[in-house]
Amino acid sequence: MSTKTVLITGTSSGIGLATAVAAARSGWHVIATMRDTAKAGALLEAGVTVDVRALDVTDPASVEACLAGLDRLDALVNNAGAGHVGTLEQESVEDVRAVMEVNFFGVLNVTKAALPLLRASKGRVVTVTSVGGVIGQPFNEAYCAAKFAVEGFMESLAPVAATAGVSVSVVEPGAVASEFVRNVGLADNALEQAGPYAPALSAYLERTRGAFAAAQTPQDVAAQIVDLLAAERPAFRVLTSDVARAFAGTKLKDLDGSAVQTLTSAWVA
Repeated sequence: MSTKTVLITGTSSGIGLATAVAAARSGWHVIATMRDTAKAGALLEAGVTVDVRALDVTDPASVEACLAGLDRLDALVNNAGAGHVGTLEQESVEDVRAVMEVNFFGVLNVTKAALPLLRASKGRVVTVTSVGGVIGQPFNEAYCAAKFAVEGFMESLAPVAATAGVSVSVVEPGAVASEFVRNVGLADNALEQAGPYAPALSAYLERTRGAFAAAQTPQDVAAQIVDLLAAERPAFRVLTSDVARAFAGTKLKDLDGSAVQTLTSAWVA
C-alpha cells in the first residue's frame, strides 16, 4: 500500500509543528502548511521530510491553491488557530469576527475543500479544538464561541460524513505549553485598560499562569493525534490529559462522544 498523505494546518509551532514531525516519523507523507513559510525553520530543522506549503485558512483562494494538484489525501488535521483574551464591552464586534474567521471559518474552508479527496480515500478529519469548546471561560468569550461552533459543526457533520466513509474527530487539549499562549493579543497594559473589569482580569491571569505552569507538551498532544490517525475506529472526541478530562467531565459524561454519535447516526442511517 502506498504511503498515506495527511495535510496539517498551522505547523510553524506548537501542536501543529509537533504533529507534523510525529506523523512524518510514523511514516505519513506530511503536507505541512502555515500562513508564512518563512516560519518553517523549526520544522525543517527537525530532521524529517515534509512538503511545506503556504496556506492562509481564512482565504479560500489560498486553500484552493494549497490543495491544487493533490491526487490523494487520506487525512486532514485542522490545527491552525489563534488565541484571544478580551471581554465584549471593551472590544469591537470586528475583533470577535476576526477570531471567528481563523478559528471557525478557517476550519470550514479547509475541511470543505478537502472532503472530496477524503471521500475518495475513505479518510478522516481531525480537528484540534479545546476544552474551551466545551466550557466557556472568562475573558475567552470570542475564542470559546468559535471553539463551541467548531465542536457543534463537527459533531453534526460526523454522522453525515460517516455515510460517505469519512470519519470525523475532535481533539480537546487543556493547557499546552506552546507559543499559542503568547499570541492571544493581550496588551502589556491590559490591566490598566480593563477599568471595572481589572480585578476580574487580574484574578483570571493569575489562575491562568498557574494552569500553564504545569501545561501538557505539544509532543504529548501530537502523539495522541497520530494515534488517532492510525486508529481503526477513531473516537469522535479525544481529551488529551487527565486535567482536560476532569475539566470537561464537569460538563460531559459522554467523554468519547459515542453516545451522541450513536444517537445522531441513527437519524441518517
